[in-house]
Amino acid sequence: MDRYERTLALHRILKSARYPVGLKRLMDELECSRATLYRDIAFLRDALGAPIESDPTGDGGFRYAADEADRFELPGLWLSSDELHALLATHQLLDRTGQGVLESALAPLRGRIEKLLDQHAGGRRWPVERIRVLASGVRRRDEHAFRVVAGAVLERRQLTFDYLARSTNEHTHRTVSPQRLTHYRDNWYLDAWDHDREALRSFSVDRIAQARALDATARDIPDDELKQHLSSSYGIFSGTPKGTAVIRFSAKAARWVADEYWHSKQEGAFLPDGRYELRIPYSNARELLMDVLRYGADAEVVGPPPLRAQARTLLQLALAAYDD
Repeated sequence: MDRYERTLALHRILKSARYPVGLKRLMDELECSRATLYRDIAFLRDALGAPIESDPTGDGGFRYAADEADRFELPGLWLSSDELHALLATHQLLDRTGQGVLESALAPLRGRIEKLLDQHAGGRRWPVERIRVLASGVRRRDEHAFRVVAGAVLERRQLTFDYLARSTNEHTHRTVSPQRLTHYRDNWYLDAWDHDREALRSFSVDRIAQARALDATARDIPDDELKQHLSSSYGIFSGTPKGTAVIRFSAKAARWVADEYWHSKQEGAFLPDGRYELRIPYSNARELLMDVLRYGADAEVVGPPPLRAQARTLLQLALAAYDD
């Protein structure tokens, strides 16, 4: 842990403790030495004004003074970026429920989120409207079809529907055993066992129509198999990796790409000339190339050769659209 994380953890431990917390427990939970612990306690008490008092029995523990523990909060913003995103995203999602059946049921949750934000603001009101969580590329969907799909996933029932694939513009009728519903890049996808093809497939829910849950029980695929097939390769079009993409970015683009998270097994390194080389396992090239080509001339697909050829073809087709 760094000092920020230890200070926040120390505050949470002492605030929730009814009795003095011993040194050994504090050192174990904060993963630090006795000397570091004493420095953190001094910083929390002297610099941040925490009502810390030592164990009056002389056993070496610490606690917050009982009459001040409830009132004290750390000054300033102590939420991590993920925590702040989760709170504000949830708050905004609750606003989007409108006047539906969940409005009254979720009102206490909205109040709890606002209370948490107030607590971290030291009792002041934060202008949370100055922090935005924007959705990007949200697609229209049939809400009835979504409810049927989600219900089949949760009730573990087989599902039948008509599907219009974006890649081929082909209409097909599918009978599947739904495995899970995935929210990815602001859109919903159904991971399912396709009974006709006898294979796992991912379906974009906004392309599903005439969905109907069947009485038959859904076939359950082991979690390990789902993880291997649907999480081992790039993006929502995942599957058993067919290769590792090698992409080189210009020195200019490297300033962004080097800090981006593309895949759990990505490997990246700066080249001597300042460019950045990224290696990513992939199965279906479509989404990977969509992400790479947004960098334009600042990105070059080095390999494998079929992926490089596909990127070249896409670029040539794009250029042809600008021919006079």
